[in-house]
Amino acid sequence: MTARTTWEAVCTVEDLVPDSGIAVWTEAGPVAVFYLPHRLPALFAIQHTDPFTGANVLARGITGDLNGEPVVASPLYKQHFSLRDGHCLEDPSVQVPTYPVRLEGGQVRLAIAVASDRVA
Repeated sequence: MTARTTWEAVCTVEDLVPDSGIAVWTEAGPVAVFYLPHRLPALFAIQHTDPFTGANVLARGITGDLNGEPVVASPLYKQHFSLRDGHCLEDPSVQVPTYPVRLEGGQVRLAIAVASDRVA
C-alpha cells in the first residue's frame, strides 16, 4: 500500500474566523485550520488533537505570536504549538502534524496523504 497526496476541500472562506481556528474532518482525521489575516501566509493547518491529552481541542486554542512565531496555545495545559511546523515551544520533543493549505476559488483546501491500494 502506498500513500498519495490529494488537495481536499475542507471548508469555505466564509467559515473562517479571523485570528481563530475551526475544526474540520479529513481523511487524515481531525485538523485545526487557522486564519490569521494580519500574517502572510494567512492560513495554517495543524492536527486538531492535543498530543499531551489526546483531546480534540487545538482549534479552540488562543492564537498569538511568540518572538515572531505564529502559535496556538492549547486550551487545556496551555502549551504553545507553532503553526508553521507544529513543534511545541515548551517541549521540543513533541510535535503535531501540519498540512499545506491553500485558498482556491473560495474553498480552503488541505494537502492530505491518503492510502492507495494501487501498486505503481
